[in-house]
Amino acid sequence: MAGILPSRAGQEYTIHAGNYTAVVTEQGAALESFTINGKDIIVPFDPNYPVKACSGQILIPYPNRIEDGEYSFEGKDYSFPIDEHERHNSIHGLGYRYPWKLEALSTSSVSLSWRTPNLASYPFDLLVTVTYTVHADDGLQLSIEAFNNGDTNAPWALATHPWFASGSEAETTAKLDAANGECRLNLPARTHVTVNDRLLPTGLEAVDGTRYDLREGNPLGIQSFDDAWTDLDYAADGSVQAVFTRPDGIEVLITGDETITSFQVCNGFGWEASHKPAGVAIEPQTAYANAFKSGKDVIVIEPGRSSRTTISYAAREVK
Repeated sequence: MAGILPSRAGQEYTIHAGNYTAVVTEQGAALESFTINGKDIIVPFDPNYPVKACSGQILIPYPNRIEDGEYSFEGKDYSFPIDEHERHNSIHGLGYRYPWKLEALSTSSVSLSWRTPNLASYPFDLLVTVTYTVHADDGLQLSIEAFNNGDTNAPWALATHPWFASGSEAETTAKLDAANGECRLNLPARTHVTVNDRLLPTGLEAVDGTRYDLREGNPLGIQSFDDAWTDLDYAADGSVQAVFTRPDGIEVLITGDETITSFQVCNGFGWEASHKPAGVAIEPQTAYANAFKSGKDVIVIEPGRSSRTTISYAAREVK
């Protein structure tokens, strides 16, 4: 059949202000790209191919992993399909899998919505609205609001999954790891979440005196990270901010509101180059792995009520 088709990720919405430009896709309301002066702030993805490592996706109604896909909520048991087969976990929720409905579009802002389907694994009726807004001075703001349209309480958690570009054009695993290792990350967190070989939480430990103390903004180094940090230090206004600094002098500010309780950081250390984004994933989260199973930091949305989270990304050149 001849004709002009949209990308495999659906319609693409380009918004801009000042020196910033962002592209958002219909599928999953994902952030396909975000640039300043034409330089990548996040690692972009090709909308006609599977997204590498969830780059730019929104993880709802839960982020990260659920052990065996099984959880209980208010006396009832539920089970998500297993989609991380090597670790027998369910991973990263539902929202990235579906097309979203365009609600509003301007030169600097786009809003999309998605109503959760009636699935046995998650039968709760939520209307989720995501709004991306680019500001000339403050970068990209992302607002995620979930309204409970049902008549029962609903469990809820979220994360965003950008891979922040290292600025490198390396093409081998070793060179990509080296480029990531030169990047600095200031993460204002006092506690590291320990995990087992399935990347499921086993406990908590203070970061003091360990390689997980990232409060001074040291280089990430040649080492593996796929970890969560919690006990965050919030500013007076309730916000929390991580700072990612690249060797080329671009500094990226990742800011979350008071609903953000943890950050996940993954550098894909040692991954095969063809599957490895050229950067570091820094994921603001309202809850870390296995939250639906443990209940830790799960938000309960009552019927007729909403939960809202605001996250922003901004960049500046520091040299």
